[in-house]
Amino acid sequence: MDEIVRKIQADSAGVSRSFIENNTANIVLAAQKITEAFTDGHRLLICGNGGSAADAQHIAAEFVNRFQLERPPLPAIALTTDTSVITSIGNDYSFEQIFSKQVKANGSKGDVLLAISTSGNSRNIVEAVNTALKRDIYTIGLLGGNGGALKPLVNLALIAADRVTARIQEAHILAAHIICYLTDYILFERRHPGD
Repeated sequence: MDEIVRKIQADSAGVSRSFIENNTANIVLAAQKITEAFTDGHRLLICGNGGSAADAQHIAAEFVNRFQLERPPLPAIALTTDTSVITSIGNDYSFEQIFSKQVKANGSKGDVLLAISTSGNSRNIVEAVNTALKRDIYTIGLLGGNGGALKPLVNLALIAADRVTARIQEAHILAAHIICYLTDYILFERRHPGD
């Protein structure tokens, strides 16, 4: 069993390393876009299903509470948390609309939508992105595999090119932590514009 543990760790490290190497510039751009939204008085909306729903909540908490730096709360909302809203939309309309209706209700021009899908094909995430784009909301996709249907839709795609959901999610949360760190750095620590 020790060998299984070591293999999983090695696989995870390999996927994360490749993901960061292939997406460094896009991770920086994602942090810059989120920073611009916060600076201009806008919000970060985040959505995903299953483990990615938990990641959406995790990421929102890092912004609203704090990451590593003591600083004011930043306006991030996980669209995965209100069970009454989610179940009423799912029951009265369809599961595909559970995020898009929330984007319509809570999103506005200048906001950023962080859409998380390990397959890149989640219908409710596709609907949320389409709705966001119609409202001039900048869209960032944390995706897996080949990026799926979301790759050509989002403004910025960060793709963990693997097929194992757990490895993709591990790369996604690493990227999210880096984005949190960079956002804090840009807003509260950077002393020189050229840094």
